[in-house]
Amino acid sequence: MFGFLKKTPTDNTAEPAVADQRDLPASEKRGWLSRLKSGLSRTGSQLTDLFSRGGKIDDDLYEELETILITADVGMDATRFLLAELHHQVREHRYTEAGQLKEALAQCLLKLLKPLAQALDTGTHQPFVIMLAGVNGAGKTTSIGKLAKYFQGQGKSVLLAAGDTFRAAAREQLMEWGARNNVTVIAQQSGDPAAVIYDAVQAAVARKIDVVLADTAGRLSTQAHLMEEIKKVKRVIAKALPDAPHEVLLVLDANTGQNALSQVKAFDAALGVTGLVLTKLDGTAKGGVIAAIARAHPIPVRFIGVGEGLDDLRPFAAEDFVAALLGLGE
Repeated sequence: MFGFLKKTPTDNTAEPAVADQRDLPASEKRGWLSRLKSGLSRTGSQLTDLFSRGGKIDDDLYEELETILITADVGMDATRFLLAELHHQVREHRYTEAGQLKEALAQCLLKLLKPLAQALDTGTHQPFVIMLAGVNGAGKTTSIGKLAKYFQGQGKSVLLAAGDTFRAAAREQLMEWGARNNVTVIAQQSGDPAAVIYDAVQAAVARKIDVVLADTAGRLSTQAHLMEEIKKVKRVIAKALPDAPHEVLLVLDANTGQNALSQVKAFDAALGVTGLVLTKLDGTAKGGVIAAIARAHPIPVRFIGVGEGLDDLRPFAAEDFVAALLGLGE
């Protein structure tokens, strides 16, 4: 039935379980924070430069800060919110120096972003079915490979469903990720993406797999017929397993800036998005879009990515993100 079916490993040689960033070994966490800081440097460099110059807190400083936030794609609504919060902090604590504004901004950003930092719990169902969606080039297939590695690190068995039947290279790429992670990939040479994922879910039930990661073809939210197709995929998954998918992850490319917010709204309206994966933070000056999402259309950010390595996709921790963005703890 399946165009590709790799034997599921039975020796369970996965790494010890890692619940979230706080449970990482100290050396590994330092390495991740270093990569995160480096990845966010293009977004945060203007902010750190502004606060390191010194001087008094005045209207010119606020105006410059506003420009930097908007340039970083924080968005007008979130920018106004942050500036209002800053004014309140400055009055309350009687700050006068520009350097003091850095810590105040950190507190304001943390207040905005912390509600989005909700860890994904895959222990509620077996199999736990995760459907991934997004526009072309957002990094869905690559993210699936990294997520497979992450869940294996938690001691879970994983199965991949090659539901992107439109792009042949996506199937080949997913097979390669499956081989690298030593996990099963279920695919067909062609055919209906909903049927492929249906077969994958049934196989996962039979094999008692812990996590199913279902890829789907990239599509623009403005392509009505393709958005109807992905709605069908979700309905078919529910037929294969009641209550599934248990998580609908939208993969976003941080480089798209405010367009990412438009994608969140459109895909959420179509699918009921339950979590976000923000990729390519290491190559963008627009990482502030996470604040725009938090303010305008808050959905939990499950994972963020700052590189191409298998370990470069990690759970979103608001404290780490803010510290890396503003260069705190140096």
